[in-house]
Amino acid sequence: MRGVRWRRVASQVGRSVAVWAVSTLTMLVLAGILPDFRLRSADGDSATDIAVKAAFGAGAFGVLSAVVWPLLVRLLLLVPALVLGLLVFFLNGALLLLALRLDPGERGTAAPETAVVVAAVMSAVASATGAALAVRDDDAYRRRLYRLSDRRRRSGPPCPSSPGTVFLQLDGVGHDVLLDAVGKGLMPTVARWLDIGDGGRPTHRLTPWRTDWSSQTGASQLGILHGSNHDVPAFRWYEKDTREVVVCNRPTSAAELQRRAAGYAGHDGLLAVDGASRGNLFSGGAGQQALVLSVAGRRSRENRSRAGYFAYFSDPANAVRTALSFVAEVGREIGQSTRTRLGKQRPRVSRGGLYPLVRAFATVVERDVVVAAVTGDMLAGRTAVYADLVAYDEVAHHSGPASRDAQKVLERLDRSLALIENVAEHAPRPYRIVVLSDHGQSPGETFRSRYGLTLGDLVRAGCGLPVPRRAERTRSGTEARAAVRAALRIPVEEHGEEHRPTRRSEPIVLASGNLGLVSFPDVTHRMSKEEIDARHPALLPTLANHPGIGFLLVRSDEHGGVVLGAYGAEIPLADLDDNPGPLAPFGPGAADAVRRTHSFPHTADIMVNSFHDPADGEVLAFEEQIGSHGGLGGEQGKPFLLSPLGFSAPVDEGEELVGAEHVHRVLRRWMRESDGPQVPLESSEERAA
Repeated sequence: MRGVRWRRVASQVGRSVAVWAVSTLTMLVLAGILPDFRLRSADGDSATDIAVKAAFGAGAFGVLSAVVWPLLVRLLLLVPALVLGLLVFFLNGALLLLALRLDPGERGTAAPETAVVVAAVMSAVASATGAALAVRDDDAYRRRLYRLSDRRRRSGPPCPSSPGTVFLQLDGVGHDVLLDAVGKGLMPTVARWLDIGDGGRPTHRLTPWRTDWSSQTGASQLGILHGSNHDVPAFRWYEKDTREVVVCNRPTSAAELQRRAAGYAGHDGLLAVDGASRGNLFSGGAGQQALVLSVAGRRSRENRSRAGYFAYFSDPANAVRTALSFVAEVGREIGQSTRTRLGKQRPRVSRGGLYPLVRAFATVVERDVVVAAVTGDMLAGRTAVYADLVAYDEVAHHSGPASRDAQKVLERLDRSLALIENVAEHAPRPYRIVVLSDHGQSPGETFRSRYGLTLGDLVRAGCGLPVPRRAERTRSGTEARAAVRAALRIPVEEHGEEHRPTRRSEPIVLASGNLGLVSFPDVTHRMSKEEIDARHPALLPTLANHPGIGFLLVRSDEHGGVVLGAYGAEIPLADLDDNPGPLAPFGPGAADAVRRTHSFPHTADIMVNSFHDPADGEVLAFEEQIGSHGGLGGEQGKPFLLSPLGFSAPVDEGEELVGAEHVHRVLRRWMRESDGPQVPLESSEERAA
């Protein structure tokens, strides 16, 4: 045992000396290349003096990075997280200047801007060298992961031997998109799990599932994590009783939706027992939370969201690498958007303004921070971890679900899956990795670009109200944009929602992908078809007969609820199974999804679903997105569930997995299976579901 311990110490010392030597050589090379960085005095020094100076500077910089950097990051947790990422370069440069000042000879100098460059290069080189030397050393690899994640459990009961479960949500990746990426060789890790092309033995099974009418993260993740998405009719909607617009990616709304779901389901959530929630809209009842939107607005010790950034940025080399990747991703987005604009590709949407920064945050910063948090949770032996990776969803909204840009993101996400799988081999307990998506995305141009007007303009025309000569863009709301706002501590507001709507006759028109909602705020109840016709006789016919509209849902005094379509189609909800009418192009399950939403207390006066072409899967988004989700039609309603074969099948053969609440029951069953046979079997109600 003592010999093993000494070999470990010797190995660690050897790696440290090697990193020091490489850092010294890097500093010497940079001093020879950069004119504003020198390691000699004005009178000149011998080669030996310069080498000693470089060795001292590299060593001092390494010590300061290891000791001072974590303290700086912890102090700067008061600074918005995205700003912290941008400060990485300057803080690292300041440490280098301090290291040069510590030399008694005071021969080394560097201009501040040069110090930033030198520090960044040295951190990256030191990180790469250390990783290369430790690649065959399992103990060193484990220690490095602990340091990066800052999640090691330092006290408490021993880690149980039963398997833990990691749920990784690939936001917006549809079932068919995943299979296509695997077939093209973009996701080799998933291909190996499914035994596609390897000739080995599969370890996972792939199951499609069908979303509710509201095919978006708010409804799906709330149902998956908390067991209920009752009364979530869309991504955003107007509630007449509170006179407020609820938006799923607004922290205050997310907190309220989580509270309602917990009360309706009767439990805290999927992660209530030794769980961790990372990068999600909702907590799932987890005790460990990082980058969770429903707690982002709190100012208390319970809000651990910012600790997730510290877990990652506390390593200076890691912070520099992410910052460099951030800058590279911004440049990549600018280049890609310029190419599509010059090539006059269609469809396309505006990708200027702050969008390059939002994309870089989603595809680099949030991905790296969430993956680091998950690895820390696994190494700490947590029982259940649920994490959301939003990179693909953000890029697909603006570039298209099947675009080259989005496919490159899938490649990088697959590498994240491989890293987490590797970490599982070093965890103190076995882990089963479940990968799933919350919805897919359907392609298609925007309603505005095809017809030259927005849904709001069309509603105003049907009501006889003045319509602007030029249609304004409808703002797009995504999880990544909300995460950036939360990181910057900017309130998440929607266009026209800065204040509560007044009680007026003009309708409030909201968009959730290709799902639109029309509400009349001066009427305290949900209006019926008869009331709407009496007030605005042309409104419903104008909407139902427009070529960009697929169908409408309204309440009816006579039938309870009806679906309206073109050419006077009016189908009572009770008759949809025998006569789907305008719902026919939307496939099986559409009638059940519409009937369920009709039962919600806060369903809008008029629910509008865009046109859908089953031949190419296209829809028309009411927001500025060429890859959209939120309503019915196409790939957006067909996500996937990728589960280990060690778990029971999600559903019996011939059955379908329908709705986020059903997925929640499946995941809960799997967690009980991991606890062993001593746990009571599922109830007859859950088996029937």
